[in-house]
Amino acid sequence: MTTSTRGTTKVPAVLVLEDGRIFRGRAYGAVGETFGEAVFSTGMTGYQETLTDPSYDRQIVVATAPQIGNTGWNDEDDESDRIWVSGYVVRDPARVPSNWRAKRSLDAELVAQHVVGISGIDTRALTRHLRESGSMRAGIFSGEAVGSRAELLARVQAQPQMKGASLYEAVTTKEAYVVPAVGEKRFTVAAIDLGIKGMTPHRMAERGIEVHVLPATASAAEVYAVDPDGVFFSNGPGDPATADGPVALMTEVLQRRTPLFGICFGNQILGRALGFGTYKLKYGHRGINQPVQDRTTGKVEVTAHNHGFAVDAPLDRVSETKFGRAEVSHVCLNDDVVEGLQLLDQPAFSVQYHPEAAAGPHDAAYLFDRFVSLMEGQRA
Repeated sequence: MTTSTRGTTKVPAVLVLEDGRIFRGRAYGAVGETFGEAVFSTGMTGYQETLTDPSYDRQIVVATAPQIGNTGWNDEDDESDRIWVSGYVVRDPARVPSNWRAKRSLDAELVAQHVVGISGIDTRALTRHLRESGSMRAGIFSGEAVGSRAELLARVQAQPQMKGASLYEAVTTKEAYVVPAVGEKRFTVAAIDLGIKGMTPHRMAERGIEVHVLPATASAAEVYAVDPDGVFFSNGPGDPATADGPVALMTEVLQRRTPLFGICFGNQILGRALGFGTYKLKYGHRGINQPVQDRTTGKVEVTAHNHGFAVDAPLDRVSETKFGRAEVSHVCLNDDVVEGLQLLDQPAFSVQYHPEAAAGPHDAAYLFDRFVSLMEGQRA
C-alpha cells in the first residue's frame, strides 16, 4: 500500500474489481493505492469496531449503510490498536461528525492511519454485484495512483487470493498479556489470539475470569503454564485450511478434556480438529443483523458476523469424531451455514459469529455464561 495524507475532498478515485468492473468516485481517507478482497458489511452502526477488527485484515470493506462517519471517531471503541481493513468504500461520508464522544472525524483517522478509501460511488450496485459474483480481489486507486484501466486491472489480478491465505500470525499479539478479572477472580482462561477483539476478554473478565492472551504460535506447554480452567480460541482472518498450528494445539486441548470455547476462526479450527472440512463462502456474512438459531434451545438470535469461510458439517445428524459425538449447535437462518459446534461427550463448543457484540446486539452474550458453566462443571 502506498499513501499520501493530503486533502482528499475533490481527489478522483477508482475502485477496480478483478472481473473488470470499475466504480469511479472521490478519495476518502488517505490518497494512494491499496489492494484486498472486496467484501460488504451490512451494519448500520459500529464502523469503528469494524475497521479495527483484525479479522478484516487484507479486505476492502464496503459499507452498505448509505451514510458513514456521522459519529466521528473516539478513543474508546477500538477493538485493537489499529485499523486493519485494507481499504474502505462508502457512499455518502458525513461532512461533520456529531457525537459528544467524537475526538476527530472518520476521514481524519483514515488519513492518520494511511488507509486508502473511496466515496461517492453507488454502494448498492456494488453490493448487488458482489452478491451475484462473489467477493473478489479489488484495488482502490486515487490521485497519482490512477492509471489506465488495463494497467490497474492487471495489478488487481496479480494480487493473491484470500483462499489459501494464512494471515492469523500477522495479526496476533507479539507478547502475552493479562486482562484481569473484574471483581473476584473465579477462573483462569488461556486465550489464543488469532486476531482477537478487545471486547472479547473484557466480556470474560466481567464474569470473574482472568484472561491470559497468548500469541497464535503458543505451544501447549505455554498454554498450560498459566494453569487454565479453560482455553479460548479467538476470531481471526484468512483461510482456516492453512491453520495447522492452531489445529494441532486445539487437538491437544481436546485430548486433555480442558473446557474449550471458540469464536469465528476458533469455530473453524474446532471443525478441523474434529475432522470436518472448511470451505469459502461466495460472499460471506458480515454485519450486525444476521439471524441464527440456537438449536439446543430453539431460540433465534440476531448476531454480529465477520466470516468468509465456514465449516462443512452435517446438519441432520450427530457425527462421530475421535473426541466423541459432535453436532451442529447453531445454524444461520438465511442460508443454513453452520454457525456453531458442540461436543456431547466432553466440554467443548464454538460459534461462528461474535457474541462479544462490539458492535452488535447482545442476544448471544449467554455464550460466555455457557463457557463459565463448562468450567464450573469441570471443577466440580
